[in-house]
Amino acid sequence: MSASLACQNTIQKLIDIVGKAHVLTDDQETRLYRQGRRYGSGQVLAVVSPGSLWEQWQVLQAAVDADCIVIMQAANTGLTGGSTPFGDDYDRPVVLISTRRLVGIQVINDGKQVICLPGATLDRLEKELAGFNREPHSVIGSSCIGASVLGGVCNNSGGALVRRGPAYTELALYARVNEQGQLELVNHLGVNLGETTEQILKNLEQQHYQTQDIQNESHCCASDHRYVKDVTQVDENTPARFNADPSRLYEASGSAGKVCVFAVRLDTFEKIPSQVFYVGSNSHDDLTEIRRFLLKDLPRIPIAGEYIHRVAYDIGAEYGKDTFMFIEKFGTAKVPAAFAMKDKVDGYLEKWKLRGLSDKVLQLVTKFLPSHLPKRMNDFRDLYEHHLVLRIEDQDVPAVEAFFKQYFSTHQTGDYFLCDADEGRKAFLHRFAVAGAAIRYRDTHLSEVEDIVALDIALRRNDREWVETLPKEMDDQIIHKLYYGHFLCHVFHQDYIVKKGVDPLAMEHAMWHLLDDRGAEYPAEHNVGHLYVAKPALKNHYQKLDPTNSFNVGIGQTSKLKHWH
Repeated sequence: MSASLACQNTIQKLIDIVGKAHVLTDDQETRLYRQGRRYGSGQVLAVVSPGSLWEQWQVLQAAVDADCIVIMQAANTGLTGGSTPFGDDYDRPVVLISTRRLVGIQVINDGKQVICLPGATLDRLEKELAGFNREPHSVIGSSCIGASVLGGVCNNSGGALVRRGPAYTELALYARVNEQGQLELVNHLGVNLGETTEQILKNLEQQHYQTQDIQNESHCCASDHRYVKDVTQVDENTPARFNADPSRLYEASGSAGKVCVFAVRLDTFEKIPSQVFYVGSNSHDDLTEIRRFLLKDLPRIPIAGEYIHRVAYDIGAEYGKDTFMFIEKFGTAKVPAAFAMKDKVDGYLEKWKLRGLSDKVLQLVTKFLPSHLPKRMNDFRDLYEHHLVLRIEDQDVPAVEAFFKQYFSTHQTGDYFLCDADEGRKAFLHRFAVAGAAIRYRDTHLSEVEDIVALDIALRRNDREWVETLPKEMDDQIIHKLYYGHFLCHVFHQDYIVKKGVDPLAMEHAMWHLLDDRGAEYPAEHNVGHLYVAKPALKNHYQKLDPTNSFNVGIGQTSKLKHWH
């Protein structure tokens, strides 16, 4: 049989399983799925969207039988191209399975745990848990753009909540291709769901199990219990968390799509009343001392602590304004649909050689709208280079305020204020808007900007010199440097907007050497994708999960060939 005919037969089998409407093959229709939000793109044989877990298994089986590469994709919100194809040098056809239709969330154990299906989003989970006065692992940042719960677990996502560490569980239901090339289902969910694959998947999806079927005596964890201690060790010479940490790689956790995950079981967290402090300073040493006090001397560590440099503040204020205002007006649930619509428009505009037009229009509209940021924040922007947004548990607010009053009475380089509810909400929303602002800047300055170099790094916990100084020859090649991140964890996102004509990949590789010299680990929480090299522990994890190299091949710049040849 010719390769072309074999591909057509595979497409027909997929259509027979899920229906023609849910098998996409046209380039324009598949663009949203095969192009990363910030990085990476490639071709696919088809994008398939199963409507049930049993359909997902059948699609998976058809792809494996046809000797296709499988890429699992949830929300496609990653920043390193980790859930999209990359390039055109695959040795087998690529089938991308989108799980967006599989949105089930099952609350168990009186709200203390949940079971999430592949398409469940953090935003939806947050709403589901509100009635139990509990929260998911992450509620700030990526939850605003429709990020999936499973994507967070598979990618070791960290997030802004200091006490919770990377998204992690040892309780999952997943499929793998074994050493013999056979597809097998592994039920480590800790729930008795039956014997056969069909029984297990259908009973789970329909929630056909009883309380007594849930095993709660297992030694397996449904969250990272030790991170809250690790992050407080501020004198340790190693980072608190990073993707290749061998102690946080377990089956689905950190799998990066090297297996097909059907469900994860996760702990939830009590919602704690809190208030927000806003800190500004012109000395990075001030923020270092604040961090050490909060993590060493406070009875309970802060809930969140986010850093924004003044340049990032400015770029976010101007180029993230529409995102900020959209969320303010319509809420987080509407954002994924807005992104999808914009992507479709951009696809047509690119065909007409009008790339960047939609961004320029949006930028023009928002330019004439009134300022969206609180006055006290903008005043601090004018006064101070470094900004820190802290969410503190109510009972610890007096102790923190007393520390700030005493500290800034003898250090005139900075100041603070206690936010009202509106200021606190907007401060964290602005920090989120900063994360996408570099992309908007690039797309509205295509004649000046080559691209973005985006680094996601974990510094040593005892590193006092966390402000980066680049060599002059490198600095001269950059238009803007955006520094922001999860300060108390010492995890930083560093976006460099690179001048036209500069090779961004060469610059990034040069920066890796600088980070190595500083004892940093990278990536810290966005997964290696196709951007970073998977370090040995991570590569070994991938090879153990996927011995035939059938899933998400090439991730971490590993081999794209069958059996890892």
